[in-house]
Amino acid sequence: MLKKLFTKCLAVSLVLSFGATQVLADDVEVLHWWTSGGEAAAVGVLKDDLASKGVGWKDMPIAGGGGDAAMTTLKARVTAGNAPTAVQMLGFDIQDWAAQGALANLNDVAAAEGWDAVVPSALQAFSKHGGNWVAAPVNVHSTNWVWISKSALDAAGGNAPTTWEELVSVLDAMKANGITPLAHGGQAWQEATMFDGVALSLGNGFYKSALIDLNEDALGGALMVEAFNRMGTLRSYVDDNFSGRDWNLASAMVINGDAGMQMMGDWAKGEFLKAGQKPGSDFVCIRFPGTQGSVTFNSDQFAMFDGSGSSSAQKAMASSVMNPVFQSAFNVVKGSVPARTDVPDMMFDGCGKKGMADLAAANAAGSLFGSMAHGHTVPAGIKNAMYDVITAHFNGEFSAEEAASEMVSAVAAAK
Repeated sequence: MLKKLFTKCLAVSLVLSFGATQVLADDVEVLHWWTSGGEAAAVGVLKDDLASKGVGWKDMPIAGGGGDAAMTTLKARVTAGNAPTAVQMLGFDIQDWAAQGALANLNDVAAAEGWDAVVPSALQAFSKHGGNWVAAPVNVHSTNWVWISKSALDAAGGNAPTTWEELVSVLDAMKANGITPLAHGGQAWQEATMFDGVALSLGNGFYKSALIDLNEDALGGALMVEAFNRMGTLRSYVDDNFSGRDWNLASAMVINGDAGMQMMGDWAKGEFLKAGQKPGSDFVCIRFPGTQGSVTFNSDQFAMFDGSGSSSAQKAMASSVMNPVFQSAFNVVKGSVPARTDVPDMMFDGCGKKGMADLAAANAAGSLFGSMAHGHTVPAGIKNAMYDVITAHFNGEFSAEEAASEMVSAVAAAK
């Protein structure tokens, strides 16, 4: 009955909110990096919403799942005096641009729609600058997920791992069964995403001390050495052709039965859904073993560049991004969870419901942490310094002990 009621309300809201005949003179040019199949489907939800409001979408997709290529393009555009209307951004990138006075003020829309009451404070820390709303969060992703082929898991004994030791045992069984145990793309941000889960599995205190507080003893200590030892173990389960592989192609390896599992943020679920797979029957979603009860997050947000287009069109886009009906529709497709706390979970699948419940529980318990890999713990310069060490170690350039020592040096140099 409740689900029917929400569905009925959804239809009414779509008519009222998305069916308006408002016509705005200018389009929005949107720079983003949502280029995979599942991501493109999610972008279509936003395009259609804006079209219903008379706002055209000029697409500027820049491939590259971590957003680094998009940010390079953005800097070139701004330097040339030709900033896009709206830009997908993460974490400290928002704060950096806001500090330069480049972003439009969204306070009018935020106040009219009550954003302060429904957006978690951990997200508002990045959505606001100097107390002003400068970005509209479209979702919350979490990065400490493992996506496992159900058939490969069944062949390996059928039990999803809950500890590091159990994870290694399952990976060994998959290797013995003749498939690549761990699908991975050799790009720095992907290795850092894996590192998020590995570091968090060694304790919330370690994760916070090393990757948020940048405590030198934690950065170079015994637990950091263990984190790199575990990354080395995971490297032994990756195929030889991983270098440069895009993340969605690694997802396809699991989808097609060529690999057993992938350690990736929940945007990977969009690829499984796009391929017609269903959670529970075709794939299994678990938190990285040892991180149950904790969540590392990143939030895709849209910032509007001041003076780069119609203010009314920018505000219409910000309003669309924050509409609770849109937040449900978009995140069901994207694989993420809503950036608002008042969106029901009834339209979400089992992994989506788990993601929403995990987020709420971690937020309440104080175990909700920004993702280092996705720019939500430290500014870009420090994050990139960590990237360099993590990916160099993954490619065999450092031992675990050397990597821990390099982390201390790299962070100190980047501060």
